[in-house]
Amino acid sequence: MASPLHHQQNLATIIKCPTCQQPTSWQDNPHRPFCSDRCRLIDLGCWAEEGYRVPVQDGSGLSEFLENNE
Repeated sequence: MASPLHHQQNLATIIKCPTCQQPTSWQDNPHRPFCSDRCRLIDLGCWAEEGYRVPVQDGSGLSEFLENNE
C-alpha cells in the first residue's frame, strides 16, 4: 500500500495560466506557470511595455533620495 505522501506526489498539479486563465499542468510544462510560449511572451511584453508596475509607498524615502542627489 502506498503512503499518503507517495499518493500526493502522483497527482498532477493543475494551475491557472496567469495570462489566459486556462487550466494547465505544472509538471512537465516547460512554460510554467504559463500554459504556452505564447502566454509567456504576452506576459513578457507587458513587463517590457511597463504594463506592470511594482507599487512604491510614499514612506519609501524615494522623494528624499531624489532631492538629496540632484
